[in-house]
Amino acid sequence: MTAGALRLATRGSRLALAQAALAVETLRAAGVDALETVVIRTQGDERPGTPVERLEGEGWFSAALELAIAEGRADAAVHSAKDLPSSLTAGLGVAAFLERADCRDALVTRDGRGLGTLESGASIGTSSARRAAFLHVLHPELVVVPLRGNVDTRLRKLEEGEVDGLILACAGLDRIGAAGRISERLDARIFVPAPCQGAIAIETESGGDAAAACAPVDHPPTRVAAAAERAVLAALGGGCLMPLGAWARLEDGRLVLTAALDTGGMLRRVELAGDAAAPEELGERVAARLR
Repeated sequence: MTAGALRLATRGSRLALAQAALAVETLRAAGVDALETVVIRTQGDERPGTPVERLEGEGWFSAALELAIAEGRADAAVHSAKDLPSSLTAGLGVAAFLERADCRDALVTRDGRGLGTLESGASIGTSSARRAAFLHVLHPELVVVPLRGNVDTRLRKLEEGEVDGLILACAGLDRIGAAGRISERLDARIFVPAPCQGAIAIETESGGDAAAACAPVDHPPTRVAAAAERAVLAALGGGCLMPLGAWARLEDGRLVLTAALDTGGMLRRVELAGDAAAPEELGERVAARLR
């Protein structure tokens, strides 16, 4: 850390900046007064027109932020937790998960219609392998159109008539003040969200001053849920291109984990409960059932 300041690396999109602002606000409320925001362009930002399946490796939206920490240009990185690769860079760890927002997927249409009222052949834009696969299985009458870009770009493409609807994250729309654009918040038990969707992660060097500064804002229920969901992903050997949904939450003191995986046009779904003190074990059990 620089003397007296905690430098937070973030992407430069409106959503990323809103999430960084939320991290700053939360840290300040915890007594960290000196904060700077460092905007970093990532591989995913540099190639907005490239389909995600053609981008190399993992960490398209996180690796550049991690590099900024390694090179001393930042002390911490603010991520959408779902963008983190299944294995973090050696020496780095998530010092804090902020309290999770709405983890569900959102349908956005021009006229406010929901999934069940769209006509056959209506086009839905998404860049997510999970969302595309789930739509193919749950709503085969709809046409999935690959669509990349930040939230504002996708909303503009919807208004211009490129697609009839979009599937986006509720949390992202809520955070940029666009909740009013949501036509339907999709049932998380059916349209299971991506692992860690709706959570914000603050990543730092493990055991350093930055980690200690961020630790007080960690939200334990979100960390437990994230650990279970990421364990499913890790056990299946998957990354961002795996059509997997995983959603964990505490219910009556138990950790409940719902997961769904597309297996060649068939949606396999598992829901198990376990000890909240052993979230990784629950995630591995659910993964074993999904295989």
